[in-house]
Amino acid sequence: MTNEKPPADQRVKTPLIKARSVGIKYSADRRREDFKTLAHNLFKRRKKKGSFWALKGIDLTGYNGDIIGVIGFNGAGKTTLCRVISRLLRPDRGKIKVKGEVSALLSLGTGFNRELTGRENVYLNGMMLGFSRKEIDRIYPEIVEFSGIKDFIDEPIKVYSRGMRARLGFSIAAMLEPEILVLDEALSAGDIEFNERAAEKTREIVSQTRAVVLVSHSVNYIENHCTKAIWIEKGEIVACGDPAEVCALYREKVEEKKASQPKIRFARFKKTESRAGDKTAVKIKNLGVHFKLAHKTIWALKNVNLTIKNGEVVGIIGHNGAGKTTLCRVLCGLLKADRGKAKVNGEVTALLSLGAGFNRQLTGRDNIYLNGLMLGIPRRQIKAMFDDIVAFAELEKFIDIPVKYYSSGMVSRLGFSIAASMDPDIFIIDEALSAGDAAFKEKASERIQEIIADSKAVIIVSHNMRFIQNVCTRAVWLKNGQVMHDGSPEEAVALYRKDAQKSKVKLK
Repeated sequence: MTNEKPPADQRVKTPLIKARSVGIKYSADRRREDFKTLAHNLFKRRKKKGSFWALKGIDLTGYNGDIIGVIGFNGAGKTTLCRVISRLLRPDRGKIKVKGEVSALLSLGTGFNRELTGRENVYLNGMMLGFSRKEIDRIYPEIVEFSGIKDFIDEPIKVYSRGMRARLGFSIAAMLEPEILVLDEALSAGDIEFNERAAEKTREIVSQTRAVVLVSHSVNYIENHCTKAIWIEKGEIVACGDPAEVCALYREKVEEKKASQPKIRFARFKKTESRAGDKTAVKIKNLGVHFKLAHKTIWALKNVNLTIKNGEVVGIIGHNGAGKTTLCRVLCGLLKADRGKAKVNGEVTALLSLGAGFNRQLTGRDNIYLNGLMLGIPRRQIKAMFDDIVAFAELEKFIDIPVKYYSSGMVSRLGFSIAASMDPDIFIIDEALSAGDAAFKEKASERIQEIIADSKAVIIVSHNMRFIQNVCTRAVWLKNGQVMHDGSPEEAVALYRKDAQKSKVKLK
């Protein structure tokens, strides 16, 4: 990650975003609902939960040339602020003026139709933003080229990995040349090389008298690539100004929160008996998986050989489209191998994507019960585990609000907390923690260590190299469906970073 800061804009500063005393109020009983959610609510009777202010007295001015980085813990109000700037929410108090067209990528794949192809979604999203077909025709090649998913552009979005959706979503939002670009955790699943190109594209956007608002849990990214940083906590701005100063204050708070967090022991549901006598958790031999695309066949995995032992935490790294998600799907039984074999010894619990299995119209409470029942846990047992799950996710205040109002980080917390309440033989996590804040990732790391202490295996797919190095006992680097390196996390990460840097030079 480069330390180069965006060049200062020498032109007259024009306010593009002006918020004064902005407040947003959410009620667990009476909300701005769509018909689908209202239909669900007709069949439910619950105690009144009251209301809370997601944003309180927000004062913010964004000028042309600003790259505004927004940081804060999950549930702090960052996503709500993005929705206000994008004109998706009206303030309950105060005023906000936004001058110019806004292109927003508020969560991974928002606005995508999973049944349509990447190409069709490019046109659908462009037209929703008011562009004519002729205008989209003109920029379409650039969108596809920048996203780097040309081979999959005529395949349904539902077969894309999180990283591929992140690439396409950013490429659409950025290439449509908005006056203001709003990105809420949109790059959390992007690989090293793509994130570098996205940072360069962001600087290009602001060089044309425009502004970018960027929400991220990557404090280093905010510090290195933004001109201004805002730290939000409990709906209020705690600090605003120089990115280095604001990020330093936030890091201190993260350390304080880590030290003060209570230890939560799950009343876990044991679905299978411990396999203390077994030595091998996963055995993969000459594994191959191919996809028949519109004009050719692509091997997503080729001759993959891996053996994972009990007690190992194995990190899977590589660029978007390298085959990481495909490997996870094979191990979960969602995909069949076209060649070779993958033998899994024991019960698997998988968190394959952000919010997978969640019904967005239902509340967090309802989704805990829904997911638990889908995992085969009796309702009585879910009830016994419920308080632990909510406390671990730190969503007590939000648990009776529909998931569609959750930020990416809140969905990440809830998904991991549900899966972590299980006691699986093999736990697979595919980029499910990418949107979690630093303090929550610390808790997740401790929970993973608890699972390993019971002689289980954990497989983690992540683009967060620090997380891989700190948590994993071993790392596997995949490229173009093949294992490039299998060894210590430090060695694998170093080789992957070196390869990503070469790829970036070639693209230039």
